[in-house]
Amino acid sequence: MPETAAATDPAARPPARAREVASAFLRLGVTSFGGPTAHLGYFREEFVRRRRWVSDAQYAELVALCQFIPGPASSQLGFALGMLRAGAPGALLAWICFTLPSALLLGVLAAAGAGLAASAPAAWGGALLGLQAVAVAVVAHAVWGMARGLAPDLPRRAIALGGLALALFIPGTGGQLLAIIGGAGVGLLVAARHRGRGARAAGSVAPTAEAPAPPPASDGELPIRIRPSVGIGAAVLLAALLLLLPLAARAWPELWLLVSETFFRAGALVFGGGHVVLPLLSAEPLIADGLRPDQLMSSYAAAQAVPGPLFTLAAPLGLDLGFAAGFGAWGALGLAALALVMIFLPGMLWLIAVLAVWARVRSHGSARGILWGVNAAVVGILAAALVSPVVPAGLTGWVPLGIALLGGALLARGRVPAWQIVILGALAGAAAAALGVPLGW
Repeated sequence: MPETAAATDPAARPPARAREVASAFLRLGVTSFGGPTAHLGYFREEFVRRRRWVSDAQYAELVALCQFIPGPASSQLGFALGMLRAGAPGALLAWICFTLPSALLLGVLAAAGAGLAASAPAAWGGALLGLQAVAVAVVAHAVWGMARGLAPDLPRRAIALGGLALALFIPGTGGQLLAIIGGAGVGLLVAARHRGRGARAAGSVAPTAEAPAPPPASDGELPIRIRPSVGIGAAVLLAALLLLLPLAARAWPELWLLVSETFFRAGALVFGGGHVVLPLLSAEPLIADGLRPDQLMSSYAAAQAVPGPLFTLAAPLGLDLGFAAGFGAWGALGLAALALVMIFLPGMLWLIAVLAVWARVRSHGSARGILWGVNAAVVGILAAALVSPVVPAGLTGWVPLGIALLGGALLARGRVPAWQIVILGALAGAAAAALGVPLGW
């Protein structure tokens, strides 16, 4: 079992700490609008400034770690903070309370959408077009923001362009994996070159604009200890599921096995957070063949309008797959729950495995180099998602183009939250359709 600083705190018993974790993350689950970057701000305010569970430096180190490994960074950060405060029960409660409100809201939106599609098909179709148009603005804004932060110089821009080319010309997971591996390889080479220069010049590595920056300094080790055996178990389970689920799904192509394999693999390979899961899922045969493009894009856009992690778009996708296969309501809900668990599970296994060895590798230059290159490659992967499928699905006429441009302008100003822009886009599309304005080119 993990050992944490909270485990030695005599002022709080385990049940009280678990209730504290549940209360804090449930409130964040219903108020954390704005996407992964905003979540990091909410978490810092709650757990560094208000509750003082960790210091600023320790929080920054946890953020860097969660951004370094595959999976949803904000959910992994919440998982780690819950573990820090109340051990394994706290980690599980943190994930449930932060994720469940978003998944339930998306289910409500999906059910409401089915009713609106039957009673007001024109308005509902316009609302979907508005949601897809806003998705173009949101992804474009994310590409621009990530490019400024993660690819600010020529070497990293070159990595990003290489990732863009690979993701576009080698469709599906293969191109994205090659982009990530290539970025990691270039980062390792750059780190090794600068270590060599530093060793010859002064015996140390000095970060430059082209070299990976060192990890945040920490005022003490992270107060989370995971036994090596637990970390090894998490790594073995992750590898076993990645290997065995595709074999099982091929041998027994039952829908629940296909959903398990598809969403687990997507969750295991996502670097860069929820925005990058869209191109991964859109390239999956189960999604591409089982759902219409507008179902994927509308679920992605709706995930922008609710609080919590973007990975919860797995829930409405699982629901849609269940209904498309002729399942009843309970069967479709079961698939939604399965998709939700399977897309988050690999990220948590990654985190447990890495935390078990993090104290030994946290300051190694190679780890910094991999992070430097992978982050730049993620910019290219997200840009490829913008090119296809986001822009073709979202910009289908002059009205969607206008909605996308307006959404982009509001996002650039930074005064209107993304979730409000999503709602405005849906209302604008519905109003245009109700007024009979042509929505195509």
